[in-house]
Amino acid sequence: MKTQRLLVLLTLVNLALVVFALAQTRPALAADVPDVLRGRALEIVDPQGRVRASISVMPAGTSAHGDRYPETVLLRLITEQGRPSVKISASEEASGVSLAGPSGTSNTYVILEAKDTTSALTLKNEDGHEQKVKP
Repeated sequence: MKTQRLLVLLTLVNLALVVFALAQTRPALAADVPDVLRGRALEIVDPQGRVRASISVMPAGTSAHGDRYPETVLLRLITEQGRPSVKISASEEASGVSLAGPSGTSNTYVILEAKDTTSALTLKNEDGHEQKVKP
């Protein structure tokens, strides 16, 4: 009989502890919210793990044709098939926006560019028709 009373008492104490613990629960809040998120690059991925958007700093270098290109900050928005359809870039020498056609196209695009002291808008269709607009 003493064992039964002890078990009932322990059960009641455990129940009281659980009720007390649940009563103390509060929403989780971040204690210190950082003012700035810093890093060398940022990638946003979809549920399948594919990169769908990225911001990165591309180092200066030289192309295969020998052309020099400056350090550039590049934002890419990428389709589910991996095509970077939207690009926004900025460097000391130029900045621009590129909008590419859907996957399966190779010559459909719009480029808005400001380079040195000039600017231009280039429109091109898949059929090869191209129009450049310069002030």
